[in-house]
Amino acid sequence: MSMSHRGYLTLLLASVAALVWGEVGEFTPCLRFFYMETPPKGVQGVGHQPICQRYKNQYHFASMYHRPSRAPLYSAYMLTGGGKRPKNKWMYEPQLAFSRASPEMHHFPKHGSLDQNVVDSQAVLQDYTNSSYTRGHLNPSLHHQNEDDRRATFTLTNVVPQQAASNSGPWAQLEAEVRARMSNFCTGPVYVVTGALPYLSERWMGNRVAVPEYLWSAYCCPSYKPNLPAPLRSYFPSYAAVGRNDRQSGEEIVPVDPKAKASVRGYDVRRMPLKTVETILEQRLGFYISLFNNRCV
Repeated sequence: MSMSHRGYLTLLLASVAALVWGEVGEFTPCLRFFYMETPPKGVQGVGHQPICQRYKNQYHFASMYHRPSRAPLYSAYMLTGGGKRPKNKWMYEPQLAFSRASPEMHHFPKHGSLDQNVVDSQAVLQDYTNSSYTRGHLNPSLHHQNEDDRRATFTLTNVVPQQAASNSGPWAQLEAEVRARMSNFCTGPVYVVTGALPYLSERWMGNRVAVPEYLWSAYCCPSYKPNLPAPLRSYFPSYAAVGRNDRQSGEEIVPVDPKAKASVRGYDVRRMPLKTVETILEQRLGFYISLFNNRCV
C-alpha cells in the first residue's frame, strides 16, 4: 500500500480516468460542480477514481477518490447556504467494489457484515471505531440548504481522518466563516474545492486509511456585490486556506499561534490567496496545479 508522497498526490488533481460503468469513473455527468465545468488541472496518474456522488437519483457533488489510500483526494461542490446538520447515516460507494453495482451510495448495514470487496475497496465505519481520528468532511453538510444535499455528504468517500480539535475547532470556524461571507456578498454560484495533503512519509489509520497532514480549501465566487468594504476586497473573487491536522508538524506551511487556546493550539488555519495555496501544493508536490479555470476570473 505504501507509495511516495509525490506518487500519492500526483493523483490529486487528475481530471481524466479510464471509464467504468456508471457514475464512478468520470466527471462528465457532474461537471456543473466545477467552475466553468472544468475540474482541477494537474498531473495524471493511476489509482484515482472520479466519483459523481449520487443520492436519491440526483448528483450532489463530485469527489476524486484515491483507491490505495481509501480516502478522497478532494471534493468539489457548490456552496448553497446552510441548514441543520442531519442525523448521521453514513454511506459507502458500491461501484468502488463492483463496477456494475448501483450508482447510488448505500447506507452501511445496521446488522450483519459487509461484502469483503466493499471493505477492500474503501474505508468503512470500523476503520474509525476506536481510532484517534474523527470523520472529517471535505464537503461539509452545513454548506448546503437542501436536506438531500446535506445528507449526501455523509459518505466515507467524502471523509478523511481528521483530529477532533481541528474538525470542531479552527477548521469548523473556517467553514462557518466562508459560508457567512458567501451568503452575504456572493451574488451567483459559489464553487468550492477542498482536499487533503498527505505527509511526506505516509501515515495510516489502522494500516488501511491514509491520514493527511493538512487540509486545504479554495473557493471561487465569480459574481459578487460591487463596492465591497475595503477589508473584504482581497477575498473576492477567490480565496483559500490550509489547516493543520497535526500539532507536531513544522511551521513552514502553517505557523502556530502561541496565543491560541491550548485545546486547539497547533491546529491553526492559514488564510491565503488562491495563487498561494496553488504554489504551496506545487512546491510540495513538484508539478503545476490549477484549481479553477483561469483562476476564477
